[in-house]
Amino acid sequence: MSDVRNEALKSKAWPFEEARRVLKRYAKGAPEKGYVLFETGYGPSGLPHIGTFGEVARTTMIKTAFETISDIPTKLICFSDDLDGMRKVPGNVPNPENLAEHLQKPLTSVPDPFGTHESFGHHNNAMLRRFLDTFGFEYEFISAKEFYQSGQFDDVLKRAVEKYDDVMAIMLKSLREERRQTYSIFLPIHPETGRVLYVPMKKVCAETYTITFDDEDGKEWTLPVTGGNVKLQWKPDFGARWAALGVDFEMYGKDHSTNTPIYDGICRVLGHRAPEHFTYELFLDANGQKISKTSGNGISIDEWLTYASTESLAYFMYQKPKTAKRMHFDVIPKAVDEYHQQLRAYHGQELKAQLNNPVWHIHAGDVPQSDMVVPFSMLLNLASASSAEDKATMWGFINKYAPDATPESNPTMDQAAGFAVAYFNDFVKPAKEFRLPTDQERAALQDLADALKSPEAALAAIAKKNELAGNDDPLPEADFADEEFLQSVVFAIGKIHGFEPLRAWFSAIYEVLLGASQGPRFGGFIALYGVGDTIALIEKALAGELA
Repeated sequence: MSDVRNEALKSKAWPFEEARRVLKRYAKGAPEKGYVLFETGYGPSGLPHIGTFGEVARTTMIKTAFETISDIPTKLICFSDDLDGMRKVPGNVPNPENLAEHLQKPLTSVPDPFGTHESFGHHNNAMLRRFLDTFGFEYEFISAKEFYQSGQFDDVLKRAVEKYDDVMAIMLKSLREERRQTYSIFLPIHPETGRVLYVPMKKVCAETYTITFDDEDGKEWTLPVTGGNVKLQWKPDFGARWAALGVDFEMYGKDHSTNTPIYDGICRVLGHRAPEHFTYELFLDANGQKISKTSGNGISIDEWLTYASTESLAYFMYQKPKTAKRMHFDVIPKAVDEYHQQLRAYHGQELKAQLNNPVWHIHAGDVPQSDMVVPFSMLLNLASASSAEDKATMWGFINKYAPDATPESNPTMDQAAGFAVAYFNDFVKPAKEFRLPTDQERAALQDLADALKSPEAALAAIAKKNELAGNDDPLPEADFADEEFLQSVVFAIGKIHGFEPLRAWFSAIYEVLLGASQGPRFGGFIALYGVGDTIALIEKALAGELA
C-alpha cells in the first residue's frame, strides 16, 4: 500500500472521512455494476448558481478522496430533473408572457424563450453542462426526459407499481390529512395537453403496469407507467433514481435532511440499498438570512469570479461544510488570502498535513506553487492608497516590492491585481470614510513621517522606544526594504506616543490614511507602497487633503 493511501485511510479531512464511509459499503468486494456511483441533482427551472458549484465541487472532492483509498472505479452523474412541470413563469427570461400558456408542462416541452435550444429545459441543461465544463468537472450527464422515455427507468417504475402501497405508506406519513386524500406518487403526463397532472389515482394495476385517473375535465385515462407517460413526484423520484442507478453517494442541503428517511425508505422498498449521504449547511447572506435564488440575496458565480479565482471559491466551499457560513462580498479577500497561505504551506508540509490541507482536495493532489508575492488584502489597500484604476498602476508598486515579479511569470498575481482594482472600485471605494487625526495621532503621524525620511531617524525612534521601556536591546540593521524593520519603526512610534492599547495606534493609521476601520500589517504596506509615497500620504492626511 502506498504511503499516500495509508495516510489517507487515517486522515481526518472530511472528504476522506466521507470516502471511507462509502468504501465500507464494499468491504466484501466491488459492486456488481463495476464502479462506485456518486450523484448530484439539478432542477433546471433556472440557471446554475453558486450552490450548484458547491455541490459538484464537494462531491468531486469526496470522489477524488475515494479514488485515493480504493482501486474500485468511480463515476459521477449529474442528473437533471427536466421532466418537472413549470410551476411559474420565470421573470428573468425574454418575453416571459409567451410562456404562460405552457405552465405545468415539463420543462423539456416548454419553448426556449432564448430561441437557441429545443426547449427551455434543453437550454438550461446546456447552461449547466457549459458551467460544469468551464470548471473542469468530470461527470456524466443524465436527462430525466431521456431516462424516463428511453426505458432505463422502466424496471424501477414497474416495481413502484408492484410496491405502490408500501411506497404510499412511506409518503403518507409525511403529508397533511387534506393532501393524503388526493396524493399519488405518480404524476401522469396528459396525452393531449402535455401537462404534468397532480390528480388522485382511481386504479394502479400491477398486472398491466398502468394507472387510471380522471383528468381535470373529468375524462378518464389509463396510461402505462413506462415509456415517459408518467413521472414520479419529486420525493419518490429521489429514492427511485437511487434504486434505478445504484447510487452510492449523494449530498444535499440541510433543507432536505428531514426527507432523508423518506428517500432511503423508498429506495429500499424498490430493491436497492440506500446510498451514503452528506448533509451540508446552507449559506447565509450578510444579515444571516438564508440565501435564495428567488430573492437574489447571495453572490452569484459570475459575481465571485469578477473579484477572485475559481480556486478561492473552491477553498470557501471546502471550509466546514457542516457549519452555516455567511456568504457575502466581504468574505472574498479572506478566502483568496487563506487559499494562497495554504498553497505556500503545502510544499513544506509532511504528507499527513498535506492530506489535511484544503488545497490537496481543491487540486486533486496536484498542487501548484503560489506566485502571489503580495497578499490580496494588501493589494486592496494599495489600490485604496494609490487610487489605482488599472493593473499597470498596481504593477508599478508591486515591482518596487518584488522587482523580479512580472505578469508573465506571476500570472495569478497579475490576475489578482485586476481583481483587486475591480473589488476596490465596487466595494472599498464607496465605503471609504477618512477622518482627521486627533492631536495625539497628528503628533505620532508626523513623527512616523520624519522617522521614514532617513535610516538614522528610524533607528533613533527605535532607540527611544527601548529607552522608555527600560531595556537595552541592540538596534536592528536599518533597511527600508525590509518590512520587519519598517514594522518595528511603526511599532516604536506608537509606543513613544503612549497609545494604549497599541492597536488604537494602528486603527488610527487605517482610519486616517486609508479610510478604513482595519487594514494590513503596516510595515508590509510601506514596503509595497514605497517609503516616499507613504511619507507623502501621511503629509496629505496631516494637511486635511484626505478627510
